[in-house]
Amino acid sequence: MAGPRGRRENSASRRKAEYGPSVSSIWTPKTKLGAMVKNGQITNISDVLKSGLPLREPEVIDLLLPNLVDEVIDVNMVQRMTDSGRRVKFVITVAVGNSDGYIGFGQAKGKEVGSSIRKAIENAKLNIIEIRRGCGSWECGCGTPHTVPFSVTGKSGSVEVTLKPAPRGISLATGSVAKKILAIAGIKDCWTFTKGKTKTTVNYAKAVFNALEKNAEMRIMQEAVKKVGIISGSIGVVEKTQPIPPVEGEAA
Repeated sequence: MAGPRGRRENSASRRKAEYGPSVSSIWTPKTKLGAMVKNGQITNISDVLKSGLPLREPEVIDLLLPNLVDEVIDVNMVQRMTDSGRRVKFVITVAVGNSDGYIGFGQAKGKEVGSSIRKAIENAKLNIIEIRRGCGSWECGCGTPHTVPFSVTGKSGSVEVTLKPAPRGISLATGSVAKKILAIAGIKDCWTFTKGKTKTTVNYAKAVFNALEKNAEMRIMQEAVKKVGIISGSIGVVEKTQPIPPVEGEAA
């Protein structure tokens, strides 16, 4: 007789098999980027995001990030009255990430929950971004990429979220929605300050993702990269900016 742990593992595997689409061996790329990934010309997700080519096939993410985890943020039921009767649809909000510097956010609407979740996961994969991590807290200074490197603010609707660097050991001092998104993004410690109606789950989640987008888009100096220990994407991929000219008397 299977114990509680066995039942949890079996249910998790069934959910993954049902909702987590896998890369098919007979996948035929329809875009230039997909063909380059399948042929082995691009082997890094960071190069995909920096290539400038549109990402329109979720199979690209399945190949380059096979350990991606999905988190259902919200399931909302929408009803509409028609001449033939009441029609019900489900709006699903999902976040995906590899817990190591990559995070995606997506939504989908459909008549069935299962198909809507799969569609939302695909949309989240197409919206994946590469975030920066570092040690931006003046209280810590350990130099490891455990928190956000600088303060960023995201907004959606009436909700405004500010992410601030925190020292090691603080963990994620956030609400439950933001904690899910930051955890699968790979951020271990963070202070979060919010304004507005944070009970609106979707706007709260969108504001957190908007803050992470600004984290990825903000321009920073090379001196700050070395001082804060900023890592872009997965651990081991160092942030690349314009090189600093050598000082007189030192080797180039």
